Amino acid sequence: MTKFGVPTLLLAAALLPAPALADGLVYNATGVTLDKDGKVERFSAMQVTRDGRVAKLLKTRDKLPDKLDWRVDMKGRVLLPGFVDAHGHVMGLGFRALALDLSGTRSLAEAQAAIAAYIKANPERKWILGGGWNQESWGLGRFPTAADLDAVSADRPIWLSRADGHASWGNSAALRAAGVTARSVSPAGGRIELANGQPLGVFVDAAQALVAKAVPQPLAKERDAAFLRAQQLLLESGITATADMGTTLDEWQTYRRMGDLGNLRVRIMSYGKGVEETVRIGGTGPTPWLYGDKLKLVGVKIYGDGALGSRGAWLKAPYADAPRERGLGFQSDDVLRNLMSRAAMDGYQIAVHAIGDRANAQVLDAIDELALTYKGDRRWRVEHAQVIDPVDLARFGRNGVIASMQPVHQTSDRTMAEARLGPARLGGAYAWASVLQRGGRLAFGSDYPVERPDPFAGWAAAFTRADAEGRPFGGWQPQERVTREQAWRGFTGDGAYAGFAEDRFGRLAPGQRADFIIVDRDPTLASPTELRATSVRETWVGGEKMFERK
Repeated sequence: MTKFGVPTLLLAAALLPAPALADGLVYNATGVTLDKDGKVERFSAMQVTRDGRVAKLLKTRDKLPDKLDWRVDMKGRVLLPGFVDAHGHVMGLGFRALALDLSGTRSLAEAQAAIAAYIKANPERKWILGGGWNQESWGLGRFPTAADLDAVSADRPIWLSRADGHASWGNSAALRAAGVTARSVSPAGGRIELANGQPLGVFVDAAQALVAKAVPQPLAKERDAAFLRAQQLLLESGITATADMGTTLDEWQTYRRMGDLGNLRVRIMSYGKGVEETVRIGGTGPTPWLYGDKLKLVGVKIYGDGALGSRGAWLKAPYADAPRERGLGFQSDDVLRNLMSRAAMDGYQIAVHAIGDRANAQVLDAIDELALTYKGDRRWRVEHAQVIDPVDLARFGRNGVIASMQPVHQTSDRTMAEARLGPARLGGAYAWASVLQRGGRLAFGSDYPVERPDPFAGWAAAFTRADAEGRPFGGWQPQERVTREQAWRGFTGDGAYAGFAEDRFGRLAPGQRADFIIVDRDPTLASPTELRATSVRETWVGGEKMFERK
């Protein structure tokens, strides 16, 4: 067994090389895709080339080709292009799945019970690691404390990340191991939560590093196990390509190791974690596509602020529910421009995390200035773009800025966002339609493991603005709904466009990679509830079956 409980034989089997491809045909399918203009196109068969590309889409009236090496009868089932998740964290998904997961807990007591059970089941672990907690979903009305964890285990270090990854919670043993005391100072872009001058046990954004430095780093075999688990979850969800936001050198080496072993099944558009790490990976520019369009270092991920849930999102005005807080701006204006310029000089695409309206304005200011120097098709990206001052919305269209947004954040965050912002400041919150109407571009994702990598849930949320229970009736801020087709395009072709990959995948059309999924219903005809319940039966990447639900 590995450290994370992955059987050694299962790991070895997963590393077996994939069989070689040959010319083939997928037929008797109910094929549905979007054309280059975003309109629904239907077909019944698809011819696939030897190198895993679409050769031709055929209608029912068309004669099927013969003299092919293989044929697969889909028995009338629905065939769709594979989804492209425009913002996720591949290794984070894998490690979360193999560690303590608190995402399903609904109270502090339930979380404490889950932690206690995990400790009992894993007596050999020197550190208890995991995440997924959310004090808002617990109805706690405060951050949890080190004392809350000490009540479960006072002698073994516990370190747990918040659901959004922008705060972490440790017990007293973890703080001692890291040397954190009342004299410890919050770093720039971070905040140590205090009570009576003492560390409370929660560390926001950059302050997380004060404890994280003491956490043992995973071994290469543990990284491999985490990757394989993440890849399986993505394929099961129908995701055939993903942007990996914040890739470290160790993670890049994991992807290269998997590619060398023939075990890279999903396509990864990688964005390095900060400029220095990106340059360490790629040197003086993006890498070429590797392993048959499976991996490319595309750009750099820069953080502009924190998250709403931990009150780290940088706002123009104080938080409605915390009048002394405006959040955390991670960079000064000059530093952000210098970082973006350094990356742009080498041709890296730039993706800046910005959630609060002040952070979004800062990034848009920088883009306005840098676009005068760095010409051409830059495809500047703003990751999340959750809260935008309405006066800044038109600026997304000015330079064709891509708003890389996550529809499920709106349904998950709705009541919290209302409390954090107050009703008067919701006009530019999760403003998908407004970005499109003003000439910006959308790319949709899930931000897994913050949310589940479930594109059907995101698709339904995007054109309803309602959660799985249909709340609120008619949708929240319904003027920001997009159409069903626009939402689908955000999770396919536009997700590929956001990573400079639209000429390779994202649609089913001649020359595109044959990345497709087989599902149990036609999503273009399903109600929102039915759409959310869609089951992925098979996932194919490059004309090869990578997943089948038994």
